[in-house]
Amino acid sequence: MKVYAVILCGGSGQRMGREGNKTLLKVGGVPAAVRCVRAFSEKTEGTVLVVRAGEEALFADTLRTYGEHVLAIVPGGADRQESALQGLLALPDQEGIALIHDGARPFVTGEIIGRVIAGILAYGAAAAAVPVRDTVKRADANGLVLETLNRSELWQMQTPQGANIACLLEAHRTSAARYTDDAALLEAAGFPVQLVLGGYDNIKLTSPEDLRMANNCSLPRIGHGYDAHRLVPGRKLILGGVEIPCEKGLLGHSDADAALHALMDALLGAAGMPDIGYQFPDSAPEYEGISSLLLLEEVGKRLREKGFTVGNCDVTIIAQAPKLAPYIAAMGQNTARALGVPAENVNFKATTTEGMGFEGEGQGISAHATALIYQEE
Repeated sequence: MKVYAVILCGGSGQRMGREGNKTLLKVGGVPAAVRCVRAFSEKTEGTVLVVRAGEEALFADTLRTYGEHVLAIVPGGADRQESALQGLLALPDQEGIALIHDGARPFVTGEIIGRVIAGILAYGAAAAAVPVRDTVKRADANGLVLETLNRSELWQMQTPQGANIACLLEAHRTSAARYTDDAALLEAAGFPVQLVLGGYDNIKLTSPEDLRMANNCSLPRIGHGYDAHRLVPGRKLILGGVEIPCEKGLLGHSDADAALHALMDALLGAAGMPDIGYQFPDSAPEYEGISSLLLLEEVGKRLREKGFTVGNCDVTIIAQAPKLAPYIAAMGQNTARALGVPAENVNFKATTTEGMGFEGEGQGISAHATALIYQEE
């Protein structure tokens, strides 16, 4: 059965004390909405983003910057319920399962998404939630306690929430009231909803305190990488994914892009993962002559699978010749595109050794790289 996601990104930053759409606020260097799209990409056939009218191009540009894509970006309605309906109607077909998620919950995980899908398959509808951990009391308008509620029966609702698409559409058609979440809408239409375990860190960005807490959950890690290759005739010179006119090129099993090799080792080192020689051994024929940009894309994917997000990267290329300044900008753009990060998060530099060492004598080229990544905990 096909599974789709509808991510609601129509919230303002008014209570956050920020201008603009709060789902574009960065958490660990990445907009909240982008984090949500990435979380659902492994579990669904595709995602529809529902945004405020007039912000479609803004979200399209943001997704493009981070190397993500969605099925559609559509304007929402006057409230959450109407926006969810617009997202459902934009799905490519009306069969299967739809998961509706708040774009301001950037820490949703594949495990939570999987549990909601399993609940829908078993009961027809399900929602992520966590048991209430504090004592809850009901009070009157003056704050006087009316009763103490039984905490063991209380759950705090989260997203994603979802059901078979047909059930959701029927619930919307028959609704005579407005509800604050999809579970309540389904309940009112007579559909049973199973609560599945969400996560206490699956927080929603509502206030400045939420944003500070979210960023405190993103722990920075730093890595360093180094690589060097010999210059030989009959090879292309490729650095930062750019082919540079030169009489000699770098010798290696792949395209021998020393700059990207250093960067990949920096990223892998920051994540505590084995280096590129382990990840892509030169004994493997499938890597012979391969573009290092493709290997970098794969490194980025493996980092995301481990829960890491790339922050920024800095690469220094050491070569006596040729002059690399005309190609530096293209190197940064190639790298940013491969990693799915903004171009301003990637920096390339080139320097000579004033004739000293193997680089200065024109025997080879080396590169150093540092990388900052974030891990959610």
